[in-house]
Amino acid sequence: MALPESWHVRNRSRECSITHTPFTEGQQIVTALFPDTESSGYVRKDFCENAWNEREEESEKPFSHWRTKFQPTPVNDTPPPVTKQSAEDMLRTLVEEDQEHTENTRYILAVMLERQKLLRETDSQPTSGGTLRIYEHRKTGEVYIVKDPNIPLDQVETIQEEVIAMLSPKPPVEDSPPEPAEEEKPQQPESETTPE
Repeated sequence: MALPESWHVRNRSRECSITHTPFTEGQQIVTALFPDTESSGYVRKDFCENAWNEREEESEKPFSHWRTKFQPTPVNDTPPPVTKQSAEDMLRTLVEEDQEHTENTRYILAVMLERQKLLRETDSQPTSGGTLRIYEHRKTGEVYIVKDPNIPLDQVETIQEEVIAMLSPKPPVEDSPPEPAEEEKPQQPESETTPE
């Protein structure tokens, strides 16, 4: 049974959730995650600073929020050739599938991508099931919520090796034709030699 503790949340919005004013590149905005009662997940909302500061005290309380600079999502008309699954793609897939047995892998991938400066940890929230770490993709604004599985130090290296093996391209399996059977040569009778 998958635990509802890791989610992939949509990209950042291009406009304020309250005023609907479009954001400009480099503008300071507030991103907030709110509990989504319909999906038992989270909904992302982005706000301009003024709208965030003017929210009423009684308004919905976010699960997490942080300040960031708005960067438009890059538009790539030509997708890169598919050669192997990248760490980003694998994290996205595993978070969307949300299988309990991939919890350690998701966490290691998130930490790897954070070290590569692709993700940044924006918040961590303690819950009854453990600590949830919230990561934002620096370029696209995608948000990932990943449970920190508190991996024992003696297991980290093994899990890292498994993740690296998953990311490494597997050599193509070639169907090699069967080796031709050696033709049996008829044995020639040994010639009898007579001593002279």
